[in-house]
Amino acid sequence: MSTAILHDLDRAPPEDRFRLLLEAPEDQWFDRKSARVSPKDLARPLIAFANAEGGTLAIGLRDGSYDGELLTSHKENAIRQVGIDFTVPPVRSRVWRLEIDEGRSLLLIDVPPSEHVHESMSGEVYLRVGDESKKLSYGQRRELEYDRGSAQFEYEPAPEATFEDLDSGEIQRYRGAIGAGGDDDTALRARSLLRRDGSLTQAAVLLLGERPQDWLPQAFVRVMRYSENSPGTGSRQSLESGKDARFEGPIPRVIDEASACIESWLPHRRALTGGGRFTDIPLIPSDAWLEGLVNAVVHRSYSMAGDHIRVSIYPSRIEIESPGRFPGLADPTSPLDIARYARNPRIARVCSDLGITLERGEGIRRIFEEMRLLGLADPQYHQSSGSVRLTLTASSRLSPEQQEALPTGVDEVLAVLRAHGRPLGTGDIVEETRRSRPWVRRVLGELESHGIVSWDGRSDRDPRATWTLLD
Repeated sequence: MSTAILHDLDRAPPEDRFRLLLEAPEDQWFDRKSARVSPKDLARPLIAFANAEGGTLAIGLRDGSYDGELLTSHKENAIRQVGIDFTVPPVRSRVWRLEIDEGRSLLLIDVPPSEHVHESMSGEVYLRVGDESKKLSYGQRRELEYDRGSAQFEYEPAPEATFEDLDSGEIQRYRGAIGAGGDDDTALRARSLLRRDGSLTQAAVLLLGERPQDWLPQAFVRVMRYSENSPGTGSRQSLESGKDARFEGPIPRVIDEASACIESWLPHRRALTGGGRFTDIPLIPSDAWLEGLVNAVVHRSYSMAGDHIRVSIYPSRIEIESPGRFPGLADPTSPLDIARYARNPRIARVCSDLGITLERGEGIRRIFEEMRLLGLADPQYHQSSGSVRLTLTASSRLSPEQQEALPTGVDEVLAVLRAHGRPLGTGDIVEETRRSRPWVRRVLGELESHGIVSWDGRSDRDPRATWTLLD
């Protein structure tokens, strides 16, 4: 269940509100706290939300039960002053009472994303990452301060943009996703797409505009397919005729249309699937390149004029290049260790509402998992002075030396182990590959000698013995 259901919570029947608050997952934008929480401790999630993408705190819920009766007028006043008394600079928030069933009530605190870096009175800085409020080191804090300026471009007003410039279909899709029951102004303010002076933000135009490129000409995706593994130059250029497409419009439409194009242009290869049959599958797993495309569109630097997102399809790989470097909190040399940080928090929040992203900090990890599941080489990230390029290659994870030493057909056994993702017995692998037992045992023995699989059993004749693929 998405926390988008918490929008317009006061419009839900009172008897449903308590259930909705308990069922909503604690995530990037929602947290529950007991009414016993001290104002000083409450400052931590407030700071974390403000330093990230904003969020909502529900006060009066403890371990799946209600303890809002502890919210006396004195306690409520203390909670309302947390953003002033315990954060530097003060965190802006809206605190309000929500009536639930049987005359009970609790407090909700809405925190918008901030243009500043906030800290506690003791100088500690927190950032919301998934369902945790993580304390930042001194170096991470400095990087957050550096990144904060570029992160706010999406909140700048789009000059002269009006509601007539928005796409009515996209607005309805957005309203349905967040469960908006009020007018359009209220719906847009729910995700900070409308500024306090009533002007539309750059994020609003990018997400909902009929033609965002009227304000940001660089906001498009270009997809190209090449006939060779090198793009070439001049007369030796390998760009295929008619295989150069440009996709414009609001972000959801750009992602839909660009992904459809990539899927139709992507080369296929014959491979063994989990059902034990060879079939044509995409050169690169769809979930991997789609995640890369979505990350590029959602997290690119839209303030960089004159550059756009490029997707280059080659016979043996896909490259996705996006304007803007990784945020300072990220180390591109260790992509699996990158802490989630959104350059465009409002765009990321709405894309999560629309189901385009999960926004749990799993994007890069998911790309790695999808590639490894098919036995393909790990994704590669390259950062230049002004962009990040993701390369997904259809080459094997096995080294050239391993491929040379291993017997023919070894990929069939590895494909079965990867497809199931758990230890398998020799008989299971024989059944899936439809090969003879002696052949399967010989291949497994070779894989074990190269440290690619491990055997677990009590004896050579143990019928319960299994083989596990080592990562």
